[in-house]
Amino acid sequence: MKYRKFGSLDYQASILGFGCMRLPVLNGDPGKINEPEAISLIRYAIDNGVNYIDTAYPYHQGQSEVLVGKALQNGYREKVKLATKLPLFRCQSREDFDLILNEQLKKLQTDHIDFYLLHGLNKATWEKAKSFDFADFLKKALADGRIKHVGFSFHDKFPVFQEIVDAYPWTFCQIQYNYMDTEFQAGNKGLKYAAEKGLAVIVMEPLKGGKLVKNPPSSILNIWDKAEVKRSPAEWALRWVWNHPEVTILLSGMSTKEQVDENLRLAGNSEADSLTDKEHKLIDEVRKQYLSLNKVDCTACGYCQPCPSGVNIPNNFALYNDAHIYDDFSSSRFAYNTFFTPESKASACIECGACEEACPQQLPIREHLKEVQKAFEPNPS
Repeated sequence: MKYRKFGSLDYQASILGFGCMRLPVLNGDPGKINEPEAISLIRYAIDNGVNYIDTAYPYHQGQSEVLVGKALQNGYREKVKLATKLPLFRCQSREDFDLILNEQLKKLQTDHIDFYLLHGLNKATWEKAKSFDFADFLKKALADGRIKHVGFSFHDKFPVFQEIVDAYPWTFCQIQYNYMDTEFQAGNKGLKYAAEKGLAVIVMEPLKGGKLVKNPPSSILNIWDKAEVKRSPAEWALRWVWNHPEVTILLSGMSTKEQVDENLRLAGNSEADSLTDKEHKLIDEVRKQYLSLNKVDCTACGYCQPCPSGVNIPNNFALYNDAHIYDDFSSSRFAYNTFFTPESKASACIECGACEEACPQQLPIREHLKEVQKAFEPNPS
């Protein structure tokens, strides 16, 4: 196992962290974790050098923290740093911060959380956190020892990320980052900005939720086959993340022993700045090939926003493109029907045409939105 310094702390973190969002389950039910198997996997990873365990309040329908608490009994709690997250979406008042933290400590069977994150910050949740005086809550939780260090996970654009980084003395941050998401959300700019500020950077979704390894098209596999050193799509993706010296930890949601073994092997021989120029060019070729599979040539410039009826046109097209690029309509359909508000969905389009007048790409947006609706929304009864 390789280790890297955790920002400004005197702590050497394993470059592989165990993310507890995709643990093995029973009968396909995310709320029913296969406890013996999940505990065995977590302890096996720790026994082989992993020293950072990441969970969150909503994972596995609230059961992930409970499972992690059980896995870290019998001396395992002392071997790792434990991270979990404050679910701002569940908080209706400042008092909820303390209630939830105390609940998490009980579920995790511990008296402290080493790394506590504000979960899923974006512009809206950031404003909510400030309105509830998150800084005062964190100050008191740090003082009484319930948490040791503070960070945040992030899902928005770089200017919001920059504002958040500059607003509080964070120890670390967590961002989505992979070779397809270099300009998405915090992206390259956010990675470098946080590192320059002395923050440890934790990377989530290094495989883009599995999209980079599940059923890659033949055109992608043909590019990988050209490499002098043969690697699986997963290995290419993970090595690309670890190649960045600004990355402290890569989180992987592992649900089988085979996945744990492969990731442990890679974490034992992956170094920063180790990819060759040829390998970088190969990855660039893979990225361009994936992007060529787009169905809608939307650049997400935002000229079509705001829509008079509230449709988030760029997000609809991004999800639709993802479904085609990675041949994974089920994941995109789930995200569409879980995270999109009714007014932001394609079906809210009133066909006024204002978006098409503003679009510099001259896209037939109204027709494309009908395609999105057809792909993701159930047929009317």
